Amino acid sequence: MTHPTAAPDAPAGLVYWLEHAWLGTHVEPGVAVGVTDGWITDVRTGVMTPPPGSTALRGLTLPGLANAHSHAFHRALRGTVQVGSGTFWTWREIMYTIAAKLTPDSYYALARAVYAEMALAGITAVGEFHYLHHTPDGTPYDQPNAMGEALIAAAAEAGIRITLLDTAYLSSGLTKRRGGAPLDRHQLRFSDGTATAWAERASDLASAHQDSAHARIGAAIHSVRAVPAEQLATVADWAEAHGAPLHVHLSEQTAENDACLDVHGRTPTRLLADHGVLGARTTGVHNTHLTDEDIALLGAARTGTCMCPTTERDLADGIGPAARLQRAGSPLSLGSDSHAVIDILEEARAMELDERLRTRRRGHWTAAALLHAATSDGHAALGRPEAGRIERGAPADLATIALDSVRTAGTLTRLGAETAVFAASAADVRHTVVGGRQIVRDGVHTLVPDVPKALAESIAALRG
Repeated sequence: MTHPTAAPDAPAGLVYWLEHAWLGTHVEPGVAVGVTDGWITDVRTGVMTPPPGSTALRGLTLPGLANAHSHAFHRALRGTVQVGSGTFWTWREIMYTIAAKLTPDSYYALARAVYAEMALAGITAVGEFHYLHHTPDGTPYDQPNAMGEALIAAAAEAGIRITLLDTAYLSSGLTKRRGGAPLDRHQLRFSDGTATAWAERASDLASAHQDSAHARIGAAIHSVRAVPAEQLATVADWAEAHGAPLHVHLSEQTAENDACLDVHGRTPTRLLADHGVLGARTTGVHNTHLTDEDIALLGAARTGTCMCPTTERDLADGIGPAARLQRAGSPLSLGSDSHAVIDILEEARAMELDERLRTRRRGHWTAAALLHAATSDGHAALGRPEAGRIERGAPADLATIALDSVRTAGTLTRLGAETAVFAASAADVRHTVVGGRQIVRDGVHTLVPDVPKALAESIAALRG
């Protein structure tokens, strides 16, 4: 199957009229946004009726939401891994069964449906943490980046932007043996053999998309379990040379911390610091089980933290110290990770509510601060610092939330940020605009006619 690589362009120039707009600090009624070639060129306030020829977005319009951490194929696990009890490690075995069945064509079909679900939730850019590179026995496809290209094409067809975080995954666990523990049969397709071989393949993918507005190529270290210490710097150096974002699963599980201490005599955070991985372009995903020194290291390096509360609680991982990390200097972003649900507003709400449960105190973040994590800081973590705001020079990526649903009706429009975070859900998203093009109109996806059917069919095909 040949997959398209770019979505149709938006009209050259148009105007969106926003009934109410969150402008980063406050809600403004009556905002006219001029768009040229997908970029915001004009923002006028006090426009209380739609200008002639404009497209009206009624409700509360936010900058498009950023989903900073996704594993698209995990969407096929929804509703099945919630049966019974277990741990992250037993969940992982179930996940491997789905990973083993994916081909470039079946992954394209599933990811297209998943990214369409994201668009319906107001997400305009996704960070896809991608490590399913090869055939199930580890043999490269004839086109070595066939799986990554399938994901990029799927995002284009669903109408959202993608930062493909091409992931190095080389070993099955921490060991004093050079090269790490051997991969098990489920992990063979994840590995390029060495970080140098990974970098060569990732470079080819980056070259193929260097001029793309739709797709950007970043790097990822799956975890300190999966990339031996002596190869961490190779991945970090690649990201530095390409000016690319670098993400890493960090201290999601206490077992990983214990193994790292046993093998290296230091925490995963300290190990990453010692090998040059931390820095302002790096984001640690989860950052759950950290020491005081770990928090200080991450903050001092301006390394970001991507919190994924719905997955972290679904897998019983624990509650990460997000508030302390931010105070130390770590910018926060949000992700739906395993897609137990796809709802970035819920991730923002959960980060605050989880912290309330831990501390028995309310109000760790303002609603505006939580929306910044869901928008501008999330896009920055994906290598898109220009995005996530409604202002001149930003991409015309917007998400509009209904203010007349059963969840949002009766709220004060001037408290729109509070309504969005603490009352609304993905089901309240009415419009999504990406690059000036309306991808979701009145709650209906304009490119994927029947998203539930696309999800059901693509998942059923994997279940066989």
